[in-house]
Amino acid sequence: MEFTGGGRLEVRITSADVGKRVSVRCVTDAPEAGGKYTDAVGVLTSWDAGVLLITRKDGAAVRIEESSLVAGKVVPAAPARRRGPSATFPELARATARAWQPVESEPLGEWTLRASYQDVPSEARPGDAAAGRRVGFTRRANSALPLGDPGLPVAEALTRVRDWYAARSLPAYVQTATGAEGTQELLCAELDRHGWRREVSAEVRIAALAPIGDLDADVSAVHLSRTVDDAWLGRYQRSGEASPAVRTVLASGPSVWFASVAGTGGVPAAIGRCVVDGRWAGFMAVEVDPAHRRRGLATSVMTALARQALDEGASAAWLQVEADNDAARALYDGMGFAAHHHYHHYRWAEA
Repeated sequence: MEFTGGGRLEVRITSADVGKRVSVRCVTDAPEAGGKYTDAVGVLTSWDAGVLLITRKDGAAVRIEESSLVAGKVVPAAPARRRGPSATFPELARATARAWQPVESEPLGEWTLRASYQDVPSEARPGDAAAGRRVGFTRRANSALPLGDPGLPVAEALTRVRDWYAARSLPAYVQTATGAEGTQELLCAELDRHGWRREVSAEVRIAALAPIGDLDADVSAVHLSRTVDDAWLGRYQRSGEASPAVRTVLASGPSVWFASVAGTGGVPAAIGRCVVDGRWAGFMAVEVDPAHRRRGLATSVMTALARQALDEGASAAWLQVEADNDAARALYDGMGFAAHHHYHHYRWAEA
């Protein structure tokens, strides 16, 4: 990392560079005590009261005292990855949103408020903590999607978001993204300042679709269906009770396919879901019975779904994977998936 100008370290950024991608170096100990240096690269999201806040591509925020700054410069956006298809953040964000369509939605300027929930009767499951409460299905279909201008100041928009979800007895979430051209590092910083707390982060990865369809996988046992049935839901970890909201969200999307491999006791050994949307094929809910892992079933499911998507004209693939899911990350690495951006869910931290 080069900071020098004429052989000297220079600070070539100011508070006017908030919103730009920067690279900085700061000293972590007193120079006279042999201080050590540390570097940070990310979007400068604030510079107030002598403190810089830099948001890295994974959404982590770094606080740096201005007095410790020894070098800094504005740097160009990270070059687009050449591995796999090209994609802008807005295009990909809208495609992923269409794959998880809510039961109820309402626009707020260019933001969209989304909700998908079920009411759990008090007598339905005695002793269950959810009994008598309203329960949302997936954060992705129960969060505000801020893709543009809400039409009013951010602080007011966030109040509207909180009120909208409160009226539905649901926790208030906002979905954001970091780490790519045009992502929402500044909004993340605003959410943090207004008392929202990041709960879940994951990567959105993309890949060329044809190599997945060309994998040498046994797809003979993979059954594809346009509808989700009770057996498929029996393997799906996130469904809980098979409520109408669960089925509605899972069935939503331009062209939806469900894959399953027969297992024992009427529950599939492996499942997957794919939403074909123009050139994009989104892969979700790829799950394998622990007793049947390491047999290539996840690969077979994804290959079968990829071939179906190719038949419908898709050419690119996307999926979402959480940072701590090492097995899934290794599988997707081998299929050619590369990180495009990180997405995050911020929840209103009620007092």
